[in-house]
This record gives sequence, C-alpha cells and structure tokens, in this order.
Amino acid sequence: MKKKHLLAFALAALAASGAFAQLNDTLAKAKASGKVVMGTRESSAPLAYTLGNNQFTGYHVELCQRILKAVLPGVPVEYVAVTSANRIPLVQNGTVDIECGSTTNNVARQKDVAFALTTYVTEVRTAVKANSNIKSVADLNGKTVATTTGTTSVALLRKNKRAQGIQFNEVYGKDHADSFLLLESGRADAFVMDDNILAGLIAGSKSPKDFKIVGETLNIEPIAIMIRKDDPKFKAAVDDYIRKAMKDGEIKMLYDKWFLKPIPPKNVAVNLPMGETLQGLIKNPNDKPAEDFNK
Repeated sequence: MKKKHLLAFALAALAASGAFAQLNDTLAKAKASGKVVMGTRESSAPLAYTLGNNQFTGYHVELCQRILKAVLPGVPVEYVAVTSANRIPLVQNGTVDIECGSTTNNVARQKDVAFALTTYVTEVRTAVKANSNIKSVADLNGKTVATTTGTTSVALLRKNKRAQGIQFNEVYGKDHADSFLLLESGRADAFVMDDNILAGLIAGSKSPKDFKIVGETLNIEPIAIMIRKDDPKFKAAVDDYIRKAMKDGEIKMLYDKWFLKPIPPKNVAVNLPMGETLQGLIKNPNDKPAEDFNK
C-alpha cells in the first residue's frame, strides 16, 4: 500500500475510534481518559502556588477548579507543576489540558496556544531590599538584576526607554521562589517581575518588612488561563463561565479572598487592591494580548 493510502487509512482509523477528534477536543479527551490535567505553578502566589504534598491553591487555581467542576462535572482533576520554561510546550503536546498560573497573554504566545478571557492584570515592577537606595530603573545601573527563566521581565527592562545607557548584570532563577532567594540572599540587588508575584513572595518571606516594590511600571500584562489552540468548544465553555462569574460578582469575591485577606500558609495578606484595568475588564471582558494594553 502506498504511503499516501497508509496515511489516509491511519487517519480514518483514528477518526473512527474518536481519538482524532480528541486531539483538539479537551472536553472529549477528559471524558475519555477519566481525568482533566491542570498545570499550575509552585511559587506564583497569590495566583497559583503549592502548600506541599501536591496541594495547589491560589486565585487562578480556585477559579479553574470552579470552571472544571462546572464544565466537566464528576471528572477528577490531576495537578501538574509547570514552570515558566515548560508551560507552553506542555499545553501544546497535551500533557496539560488547562494552565492556571501566571501566564501573560501576548501576540507571540497566541501563535502556539489560546487564552481565556483576562482574569488578572499585573504591572511589571521591581522588588528590592527595604534599605536599598534603588528607587527607579535608572538606579539599577551597575547592579545585578534577577528574574525567572522563561519570562519576559528583563527583556522588558532592556526595551524600556528609561533603561537606555544603563548597564546591569542578569541572573536567573529556575522559578519565582528561586529568583526571590537571589534577592533575599544578596546575590541580586533587584528582582524584576509581576507586581502580584513580588507582593506574594514578600508576604510569604521570613521578614516582609525587609523588602519593598519600587520603580516605574515596565509593562501592563493581561494574565489569563491558557488552553490548547484550535479548541473552540473548550474555550467557549471556559469563557462562558468566566463571563458569568464576572457578572455575578464571583470574580470579585475570589479577588478579595486572595489579594486582600490573609492567605495560607502564613495567613498574611498580599494587600493589592483591584486595579482600574481589571475593574474595566470585569465590566467588558476580552482576551486581547498585552500589546493592545500597551499601545
């Protein structure tokens, strides 16, 4: 049999078994396998983080748990810890069905994956020691700046007009907790990252008063739940739930719980009131990329 006929035969067999349809049908895949796999983060508090023993929690984790319970009732959720570096490939190859962490929706990533309606908006800023003299991007000249592998923060810093002519050394943590440790231990003078992640790490540190968030906003970034590309049925189901949750006040309730009230494990509040951009998105939801927010 010729190769062309072999391929056609194989595709027909896949289609007959239902497997072909499931390649880009998360709902069918989850029902067939008896589980749905949530990718999440270990140190992106208060959006997504671990309490140990494969227990994950946070604003986006709880939101995704509610979504999955509604769209896939009775289907068990399996949790997989992802990193900034592997989160997109794991969604693309089907290892993870839905990624509920701290991922920015941008034009480049939209070529590989899809994003649900924006459910958080962050500003990229800089964390430093409280006794530091660093107050702005200009003060980073000659300093060592930490960020997390697989994120866009240092690239944003380089591109920022205020950073022109400034020289700084770069060090990378494998995850956000590792990057914060570089700052905490003195191996870095600053840690550039999303303000919510910085605030969460500071709140959970040994001595929160020893750190502060300073400097200009380098970028406004819409953070969203990530799903596979070319799966309109699943995206519609996720978006429908989010839209209803925004209208009914559920999103605001979850935001208050995770950003304004004490959270585990240390029962310390992050204290980040909801910004104007997210308030606007709750009234008029969209899934636009970061580039649209920073024009």
